[in-house]
Amino acid sequence: MTGNNILLPVLAHMIAAIILLFFWRNIQAKRIVSVVSNVVVLIISFLLFRQVYNNGIQTMQAGNWPAPFGITFVADVFSSSMVLLTAIAGLAVSVFSTVGVSKARMRYGYFPILHFLLMGLNGAFLTGDIFNLYVWFEIIIIASFVLLTLGGRKPQIQGGIKYVTMNLLASVIFLTAIGILYGLTGSLNMADLSLKVAQLQNRGLVNVTAFLFLAGFGIKSAVFPLYYWLPSSYHTPPSAIAAIFGGLLTKVGVYALLRVFTLIFVPDAFMQQVFLGIAVGTLITGAFGVMVKTDIRKIFSYLIVCHIGFMIAGLGMYSMIAITGAIFYLVHDIVVKTNLFLISGLIFKIKGTVKVKELGGLYSDYPRLSLLMAVVFFSLVGIPPLSGFWPKILLFKAGLATGSYVIIGAILFASFVTLYVMARIWVEVFWKPQLKSDEVITDVFANLPLSNKLLLVGPVVFLAVITIYIGLGAEQIMAISSQIANELLHPALYIKAVLG
Repeated sequence: MTGNNILLPVLAHMIAAIILLFFWRNIQAKRIVSVVSNVVVLIISFLLFRQVYNNGIQTMQAGNWPAPFGITFVADVFSSSMVLLTAIAGLAVSVFSTVGVSKARMRYGYFPILHFLLMGLNGAFLTGDIFNLYVWFEIIIIASFVLLTLGGRKPQIQGGIKYVTMNLLASVIFLTAIGILYGLTGSLNMADLSLKVAQLQNRGLVNVTAFLFLAGFGIKSAVFPLYYWLPSSYHTPPSAIAAIFGGLLTKVGVYALLRVFTLIFVPDAFMQQVFLGIAVGTLITGAFGVMVKTDIRKIFSYLIVCHIGFMIAGLGMYSMIAITGAIFYLVHDIVVKTNLFLISGLIFKIKGTVKVKELGGLYSDYPRLSLLMAVVFFSLVGIPPLSGFWPKILLFKAGLATGSYVIIGAILFASFVTLYVMARIWVEVFWKPQLKSDEVITDVFANLPLSNKLLLVGPVVFLAVITIYIGLGAEQIMAISSQIANELLHPALYIKAVLG
């Protein structure tokens, strides 16, 4: 695989989406095409990652226009890792969707839209042009809004309106920032912007532009105090859709923050304090939100918000070990959060509800499945040696090295709240006997054919195995995260690869 193949993960999803349009009424064909396409994309993404990791940053100039005049696509270790993680999550969700999404939603174009969403995510990760990043963000917003409201139920429409309103606001702010940046530099190529922004004399206007980017990406990342749209919308769609949202959509905002604020706007001491303040606010308010919710999907939605704070904290401390911890946590979080929402879908199939107080007896009914879910819960909490433990250790070390004791306290608080909430879910949902009710709830999962059960449980097992690998193979993930951190903190490598 060469630099000219960088766009293959994007093109593969686009071709899959177009093919799926020709099978509009053939649900079985849609299922097969979607799963096969995601397997192909996973192979392509792995080959791209291996090529970049072994041979260095790969670039492609669209239309053979030389940088910075044309649109550049760049695959470094960071972007290729995100593409690989997107392929992993996309395959798991696609397989789960073959049974976990209703046929009515499939008839209305669920699978083509899912592939357009994955295409937009890969495009956002691989672009080296700031305006092109905006274009990919708009593709993501359009596709995700359709998925969020597909089915037309009242809670979905309400959540979708909040979602699209805040994300359109973020897009307006993002586009305004791009306009100002272009007016200041006359360039949209991110490598070229890195050089030109550093030479600008009007630092006040540069700082204002940086804050506009922070606001735009902050809304998309759901950081404090801009996160209120997320818990109001992510619990409303089916679990398969919520899984791709929870695992990837906020992470593309985190990716943009890490990319832009290491390449174009290198944070000064004041900006670092701003990031740390946002991280503390995100960790604490997200944790408080988790404690008061009794719906599993709402709990998981607030956990998304809470744990974004870990990654923003790494950016705020802005050291090699801190950025390494943030990247490691990003890898862990994508896999675990995707799996959490798939698990919520399984629980709903078995019990017919996701309200904690109405659940119980899951362990006695499904002991092996419960133990599988426990692995994911323990990984989320960070029980050693599972995946959530190692990045927190790195962030603690970074906090001690930089004297950021407030952020250490916030991380500890968020970690203990996560432990408390997951323990409460385990006791209430798994260990507590099922409450007797006048309403008889049919166990849909038990009545499914074995093949359908495997299609629902298989993705959870797949992601759980990857989570275990991240924890037990922490040394390898640490090496990758460290290389990404090194490339982010030394942007000359990126600039040289793009501009020559």
